[in-house]
Amino acid sequence: MSDPGATATSSPAPPPPTGPRPKMTSSGRSAVPISSSNSDSTDIPEFEPFGLPGPRGFPPLTDYLDILDVDMMRLPEEKNKQQHHTNFYNSDYLVVRRGQEFEVKITFNRPYKPASDKFAVEFVIGSSPQFSKGTYIPVFPHNERPSSWEGSITNTADNTVTMGVTAAATCIVGKYHMYVAVVTPFGIRRTRKDKRRDLYILFNPWASADAVFLDDEKERDECVMNEMGIIYHGAYDDVAERNWNYGQFNFGVLDACLYIMDRSDMPITNRGDPIRVTRKASAMLNSRDDEGVLVGNWSGDYTYGVAPTSWIGSTEILLKYASVKMPVCYAQCWVYAAVFNTFLRCLGIPSRVVTNFYSAHDTNGNLKMDIILDENGRIDRSHTKDSIWNYHCWNECYMSRPDLPAGFGGWQVVDATPQETSDGMYRCGPASVQAIKHGQICFPFDAAFLFAEVNSDVVFYSRNKDGTMEPVRVNRTHIGRMVVTKSPGDMTRREITDQYKFPEGSTEERTVLEKAEEYGCQRDKSELPAADVDLILPTLEVSVGDDFEMSLEFVNRSDERRTMDIYISGSVVFYTGVTSSEFLFRNPTVTIGPNKSVKESVTVESKAYMKHLVEQANINFIATGKVQETGQIITAMKVITLHNPKLTITVSEGGRVSEEMTATVEFTNPFSFSLEGVYIRMEGPGIMLPKSKYYSLIQGRTSLSWAEYFIPQRAGNSRVIASLDCPALRQVLGQASITVNP
Repeated sequence: MSDPGATATSSPAPPPPTGPRPKMTSSGRSAVPISSSNSDSTDIPEFEPFGLPGPRGFPPLTDYLDILDVDMMRLPEEKNKQQHHTNFYNSDYLVVRRGQEFEVKITFNRPYKPASDKFAVEFVIGSSPQFSKGTYIPVFPHNERPSSWEGSITNTADNTVTMGVTAAATCIVGKYHMYVAVVTPFGIRRTRKDKRRDLYILFNPWASADAVFLDDEKERDECVMNEMGIIYHGAYDDVAERNWNYGQFNFGVLDACLYIMDRSDMPITNRGDPIRVTRKASAMLNSRDDEGVLVGNWSGDYTYGVAPTSWIGSTEILLKYASVKMPVCYAQCWVYAAVFNTFLRCLGIPSRVVTNFYSAHDTNGNLKMDIILDENGRIDRSHTKDSIWNYHCWNECYMSRPDLPAGFGGWQVVDATPQETSDGMYRCGPASVQAIKHGQICFPFDAAFLFAEVNSDVVFYSRNKDGTMEPVRVNRTHIGRMVVTKSPGDMTRREITDQYKFPEGSTEERTVLEKAEEYGCQRDKSELPAADVDLILPTLEVSVGDDFEMSLEFVNRSDERRTMDIYISGSVVFYTGVTSSEFLFRNPTVTIGPNKSVKESVTVESKAYMKHLVEQANINFIATGKVQETGQIITAMKVITLHNPKLTITVSEGGRVSEEMTATVEFTNPFSFSLEGVYIRMEGPGIMLPKSKYYSLIQGRTSLSWAEYFIPQRAGNSRVIASLDCPALRQVLGQASITVNP
């Protein structure tokens, strides 16, 4: 019995937990661990007895069929890689595609007897192989037992059997290990694990049963096999090109792509579905929420990494991510799209990089880009928050969409640039291009956001002194002005705007917009009378450092005189439309006679803008004003991309495979001031791995020359591409075509 006079004391608090938090998952209970790493594997025993051993152990197995050697037939010149279009992969292992037969040679200790000898080839992937999960697949000669993969003996010679294996067209994509197992009366005897029998199985756009099947040979060759890319940027009326080495066949790139999936903790069992793979990868290519591949940076300060404008290929980025296992600095939209393109093509998913000129970043899905003017017609920058990107790059990949109604398969948009979250993560797509075109924005994934990028209106609002706003002008054709991609088979561009939208003002377009409104998109329906004065800004080609003249033309279409107070603003802007600094402002008053036109010229001196330039040398001119007689608002916008100097690249003549060649980069600093902290990069698909050189100083009006030796690895047409980058001058590019003979 306790003492009634004793004082009650509480037990001491448990010590705080130490060590890392337990990993939280949403996968529920599972009988075995869920494998989410392709690099992890479990050894399968060399002998599995059918029963218990006798008093003297198991009898000797020398009288039964035994495996002496397994030849994976993995060399590029052998028919496995030739027939599977994988002979360009620089890998020590067999690389094949699903849904198509490949062969392996098995040498036994004696001739194989089909009537009495029983054997199988077994494929395993991940750390918890299970037949029911498709991670353990036994394949039998002539399909003697049920299996999701097909097997047949295609040839026998002496003690060697050639086994044909066809992986299911829906199987998991990744790195497998193969065993050969022989049945004896006492148990199953199999080969011990040997890395030389590892193999990669990829998506197969050549197989009709595969979800990524693309029945267009020219498009398929471009979107799977081509390493040389062109990414378009600049302005829609002054399109610039950027060469890019996708390098999907370079040594280590395939392993890096599989590491990206491992890093995402994506279950192995989901890796045969291109919808899941591309959606997961669109999140993993950026580092925002999952320590993914690339860190985005639009600040102009790239002190602790590589400037986005300096990159010219994906190989260096992917290999660095796989080796240091940390995000790589830095990227902007075209870098995300280019590296994502490498990932997709490497795994066998047809893909291409697409550029949308005047791309809306619509944060609230209302299909409006709001530009706020004060009561005099001048832009109110403190209240204008929406941004219009001069251009934006994303990817299209080709696949069937069994989760959508018929007709919405084919090209799908995926975008790794972190703009808005989707289901809680920075990712976008896959969204059907057909769904975007037809306003079916309810379909997964993220069709509404992409629809807005090509269909939003630019709405000018007048902000009164009491804070109220009223629409005064609507431009329905500015956004999504042009969508382009590289043409298959050559180095020209192809416009694909019609795949995203019907012609502006057409009956079909109005129907699509009505359909989008049914799913929640609210457009501005203001029917504002058109101003009877037009304002036209010219298209100019200007080099960095030049003085130039901007001539504004005003056209009076009325029968009365018009007087206008005009506000002309010149700003240095990032390509995302964000203003860096305003360097020019003019406020002329313009008078035009009835049915006349007048021009107002503005001189722009280089000393006014040079010290403000950011990486892509974009200058945005916006002219707005109010007609005194009518109160109508007139507006015009024009982005001028200043042209940078070029690099000159020369390549030695007479190129042949495995013979040394020389590429020389030359550059002259065209300015009177010195360039400091200069990096030059150079590489070429199939001929040169990434190389770089640093120059601490290039004095004004002086030249440099850098020569590099390289040894081409394969015959054909290619390019050497190079970039020069420093804080004072970004995006200086050059390229030289090269033909390598066998």
